[in-house]
Amino acid sequence: MTSTLAIGNYNPTDRAALVDAFDAHVIAGPDEIAALDQGLREGITAVAYAGHHAFGGDQMDLLPQLKVVANYGVGYDAIDVSAANARGIKVTNTPNVLNDDVADLAIAMWLVQGREMRAAEERVRSGAWAKEGPAPLNRKLSGGTAGIMGMGRIGRDIADRLAAFKMDIHYHARSEKETPGWMYHADPVALAKAVDFMFVALVGGPETENYVSKEVIAALGTRGVVINISRGSVIDEEALLDALESGAIAGAGLDVFVGEPKVNPRFLTLENVALQPHQGSGTVQTRAAMAQLQRDNVAAQLAGTDLLTPVN
Repeated sequence: MTSTLAIGNYNPTDRAALVDAFDAHVIAGPDEIAALDQGLREGITAVAYAGHHAFGGDQMDLLPQLKVVANYGVGYDAIDVSAANARGIKVTNTPNVLNDDVADLAIAMWLVQGREMRAAEERVRSGAWAKEGPAPLNRKLSGGTAGIMGMGRIGRDIADRLAAFKMDIHYHARSEKETPGWMYHADPVALAKAVDFMFVALVGGPETENYVSKEVIAALGTRGVVINISRGSVIDEEALLDALESGAIAGAGLDVFVGEPKVNPRFLTLENVALQPHQGSGTVQTRAAMAQLQRDNVAAQLAGTDLLTPVN
């Protein structure tokens, strides 16, 4: 009988790999656990998890022999780590393998938003360039001031890319980091006041909910731009929308949203935002590496060896 339960909407390749490697039983979401045969549930020691539905103590209690929840993704806010700790369950994620893709998309949204590339492309496609002349002038981006809200692995990779654009780099984190002379701000409002462009790279979860608050957004000022590649929950989305609609800030680039994939329709009418469908890690190579690291963590647990990337 299998000892591995895979939960999530896996693509055919990753689903087959989980079945081949572990004889995994695959279900679509955590709400299906209770309907499984009791004998199957009692034999599960490892869960391979992919998705954003809550996986908490109630679900864990249905799997009394569970030892590890291996998450597909660097963000593991859907998994109740406190509940896992209370039950002696380890949680793993897939860091590092996706840093480059996520940082690349952050820079891409910054460029698309600031250089008004969506409107400029439409000018070419519609024939307006030939009929009406060049696009309106837009904003110079290189040589400005950028802030990183959350100087973890991904935040550092974003900052390294911005350095190539000759940016003056500031950052906020729980503690000061070793950097090439970048300016540390202990207070998030102070960071926002100091920069033109703020890149949000925070870890999701209850501790960072609305961390980019109404006050932080207001502190950016009328030339300020927010780029978010972390979680929609880390920003006060209503305050952000109010600021975008009123011109209190200049714009935003967003790969994540509250309640995604449903997006607040107020975003869809705005011309000063670049919108993406939570695809920061969405390349063939990176998603394959994430799936492999998830399987490697499951394999380590089943073999009784050290987990590769534990978070608790």
